[in-house]
Amino acid sequence: MRRVYLDNAATTPIRAEALEEMRAVYRDHFGNTASVHLFGREARSLLEKARAEIASSLGADPEEIVFTSGGTESDNMALKGVAWAMRDRGRHIITSSVEHHAVLHCCQALEREGFEVTYLPVDGHGRVDPEELKRSIRKDTILVSVMLANNETGVIQPLEEICLIARERGVLIHTDAVQAVGKIPLNLKRLKVDLLSVSGHKFHGPKGVGALFVRKGTPLEPLMHGGGHERGMRPGTVNLPSIAAMARSLSLAVKEMEENGGKMRELRRRLFQGIRERIDGIRVNGPNPDDPVPCLPNILNVSFPGAEGEALLMALDMEGIAVSTGSACSSGDVEPSHVLLAMGIPPEIARCGIRFSLGIQNTEEEIERVIEVLPGLVERIRSLAPRWVRNGTSE
Repeated sequence: MRRVYLDNAATTPIRAEALEEMRAVYRDHFGNTASVHLFGREARSLLEKARAEIASSLGADPEEIVFTSGGTESDNMALKGVAWAMRDRGRHIITSSVEHHAVLHCCQALEREGFEVTYLPVDGHGRVDPEELKRSIRKDTILVSVMLANNETGVIQPLEEICLIARERGVLIHTDAVQAVGKIPLNLKRLKVDLLSVSGHKFHGPKGVGALFVRKGTPLEPLMHGGGHERGMRPGTVNLPSIAAMARSLSLAVKEMEENGGKMRELRRRLFQGIRERIDGIRVNGPNPDDPVPCLPNILNVSFPGAEGEALLMALDMEGIAVSTGSACSSGDVEPSHVLLAMGIPPEIARCGIRFSLGIQNTEEEIERVIEVLPGLVERIRSLAPRWVRNGTSE
């Protein structure tokens, strides 16, 4: 059986260069970066080299990079850190209704602490209306958090406009850029966010490591206490092998972005065309490859009405094809995707959604394999659904 991995938005296979970097650091630079002896100093030098490399890839300054365990910790550090640091000025936070649960659940936790959160609606493509943001900002608003690109649909938010609005009103802005980093051009000298979240395993780096960009002067309280690591922002011995590997992977992702982005965009277009030509009644959730709406090059979300998403996922898995019904952090959740529901998609259609997400390792042959297998699986599952009508509608 040929195995095809199309769940790269959940996690990516680590690239060879990053894996070799990890091995070299584990072997040759095992010292604690906080130690003052030669082993520690060498490790510290490597840590700062990785910090500078990541900063350069993002268009930031090295001292603006704080290392974390991944995107979830970065999101929590940004939202809670700003909220706690600025609670005397105000307790109002604005986010969108389509954020990753790392942001949404963090906001809900802050609500239990007495903060007030406004959840902005989105349009049919899943984009926030900047005018809606403008109307929602109040005198006590301290933070806006809107993701750069959605993890389920790939749609890119109008973040530059959002930043302008927030800055005009003196409100800090955070963005969860976990899905976007390494896939679309990003320069933090131009994109005026105050905080930005990164996760290494989304761009073919290792799992369990990430970073938070914190623009100079941004008030932020640490989540944890226990040492002076990361300028007091994140205690604990740093994960140097993974940090060095993440830096290597990000540097390569940025260097190869145009080539890999073009390749994934064409594979995404071919997948969409094959599905559209061979399966009736589909619905694309978010932009399709022919839409002018900005979107990541590697994510395609499609609903197959009459074919329950979980059933189709398992059927594809039996054929060796890995996809997702939405966010990996929500796997096992029987409820429809909150992202698709926020876009106005009916629950019965949202439950039939499948996310195909490409990586740099995917090939044309793999896409053709999916196009070959998928129609028969959809037909079989639809034949077991009594409410499905063959013309592509429900009774």
